[in-house]
Amino acid sequence: MRKRKSNEFLTEVELEFMTELWKLGEGSVRDILASLPSDRQLAYTSCATIMRILDEKGFVDSRKEGKTFIYTPRLTKDAYQSRSLRNLSEKLFDGTPTSLVARLVDEYELSENDLEEMRALLDRRRTDDAT
Repeated sequence: MRKRKSNEFLTEVELEFMTELWKLGEGSVRDILASLPSDRQLAYTSCATIMRILDEKGFVDSRKEGKTFIYTPRLTKDAYQSRSLRNLSEKLFDGTPTSLVARLVDEYELSENDLEEMRALLDRRRTDDAT
């Protein structure tokens, strides 16, 4: 199958399918359909189309086993999160991660435990940078 130019980001539906594929590690259309929430009523052909698009966009690799395509993620969830977060920071927060973190802290009711975890992460980063 000829690959189209890779798009950098996933649509909401594509992200939903990639999330399931990341959990599975690899899977067929039927595997992915089975892993979606039970209230998510999608036809097999719709799911197959979404997986074909993800393949064309370069987010998954596919191999044929008999008549079934098996899909494998081409990038990790962590890698996609980093790409998306950088994009969000650049486009919405003027490339200032501090503004992004400040908005998160202001918008969410963080517990003392959450704040302690954040402090520990920052302290660890400072220690790593100092060495």
